[in-house]
Amino acid sequence: MHTFNPEPTVPEIRTPIAIIGGGCGGTAAALAIARNGGYCVITEPTDWLGGQLTVQAVPPDENRWIEGGDAHNHAPPDFFGGTRAYLQFRNDVRRWYRDNRPLTPAARANPRLNPGNGWVSHLCCEPRVAHAVLQAQLAPHIAAGRVRVLYYAAPTSATTDGDRVTSVTLTNTQTDETITLLADYFLDATELGDLYPLAGIEYMAGAEHASDFGELHGRTDHADPLDQQAISWCFAIEHRPGEDHTIARPENYNWWRDYVPQLDHAWPGALFSWTIVGGDHHEARDFAFIPWPHEPKENELEMWRYRRIVDRSIYDDDAAPPDVALINMVQMDYWQKPLLEVTAGEQADAMAGAREQSLCFLYWMQADAPRFDGKGVGYPGLRLRGDELGTADGFAKRPYIREPRRLRARTIVTEAHIGTEQRRLERRPRQSVMAWGMAEPFADSVGIGHYKLDLHPSTAHRGSLYVQSAPFRIPMGALIPQRVRNVIAAGKAIGVTHITNGAYRMHTTEWNNGEAAGLLAFYCVATNTEPAAVHDDLPKIRELQSRLASEGIPMSWPWETREGL
Repeated sequence: MHTFNPEPTVPEIRTPIAIIGGGCGGTAAALAIARNGGYCVITEPTDWLGGQLTVQAVPPDENRWIEGGDAHNHAPPDFFGGTRAYLQFRNDVRRWYRDNRPLTPAARANPRLNPGNGWVSHLCCEPRVAHAVLQAQLAPHIAAGRVRVLYYAAPTSATTDGDRVTSVTLTNTQTDETITLLADYFLDATELGDLYPLAGIEYMAGAEHASDFGELHGRTDHADPLDQQAISWCFAIEHRPGEDHTIARPENYNWWRDYVPQLDHAWPGALFSWTIVGGDHHEARDFAFIPWPHEPKENELEMWRYRRIVDRSIYDDDAAPPDVALINMVQMDYWQKPLLEVTAGEQADAMAGAREQSLCFLYWMQADAPRFDGKGVGYPGLRLRGDELGTADGFAKRPYIREPRRLRARTIVTEAHIGTEQRRLERRPRQSVMAWGMAEPFADSVGIGHYKLDLHPSTAHRGSLYVQSAPFRIPMGALIPQRVRNVIAAGKAIGVTHITNGAYRMHTTEWNNGEAAGLLAFYCVATNTEPAAVHDDLPKIRELQSRLASEGIPMSWPWETREGL
């Protein structure tokens, strides 16, 4: 870790490429730059890199092709829905478990080992393991001096010269010391798009009106920058039957226990309940919570195993750890206050509110939640687990951020580009080829992704949106600002709308964004050009795409190739 210089003068570091933010995208960008022989500095406000995978403790929500194709999903058996480097990360996580944990022979031999056997993902693992794997991947590049990591470093100001960013100053989140980065190129990989307001880079926040980009599911009254997706502060628990680990009753527990959401669609009752709203039509759904050692019915999708990150059944009996479940449910979605376009104090209040809600939800599970077996209420044996998350209290280091500021990019990806329903209504070509339709075939593609348009309840008290999208491409133009010449988006804060952020925000896509941004920056340094100049020149686009392809980054889906797109 970098120790900030205590001298009164502000220390400076010069680097060809400065990556502001150490989430999925930022880490992927640093790895891509370094493995090509480039140099960069990456900054992170906590002591872990990895963002969603680690700091926010969110097992990866991934597309259906991430474990390879088959006849059902129309992809070749050897095709995977992610970049080669992302797939290597996933393989390295599995290898870490085989090398470091006393697994059963069957688990050790399973090429698709899922350490937690959570049903939300093919790779529900402990955040600390994801952290260890990323550290191991970065270690040789750090030792070679190609990557320098500044931990506990949050961006607090920036300087510009015309249409270029010249420096970014960071403040140590523990000591308040500062350090300034001077770079040729700056990549924004922060969780909230923090570089944009600091450097005066044009961006969007909140929800657009339907007419702004012609989106089918856009707001019909007016645009609202304070209409933002809920955040969630995740935590991890084990279950110790017969023991009492009930936390102190939170101060505002009664309010949260009795809170009934008043959204623009009906909610079936109190938020703290095993009955929630879900699906395309906002129907009420009952989900059981059946903690270890109890077992659900066959194929029952219940909430203990939803995002379980430790499954003790894959371990030898004598060394089996406890089951550990990662809790990230709609009951802890915090939509009371926005994070963006508010004061620093108001943002801090929203963060604190999200943490309080999660704490109250934990207490409800321990003390008041109806039991699946009908034997009263509460599971007092639920115990917070910090080891897996790298914290002392069992809560993630930072809340899960779904929606950042979004770059006013050269290309804004809209629902018309990827929304299955809208593209079919507008009779876009080839929409009958696949069950999900086909997305806009961006010729400047730098990657692929897929996820539904999944928006959680918002701070304007609008309900969720969960509608189909087509497997999509990531256009290079979505990473490049309309005006500023030496900044590239490398995380979730790319050129998308409030609606399409719901599909582009997932782990695999953010990783791809970061790799593409890192390789674009490296290409610009190596060829003494700028991102906009690359984007304006078709031969340069093709040259960069060739480099991306050699790095194992797919730029189209197999069926698109068959259709000649």
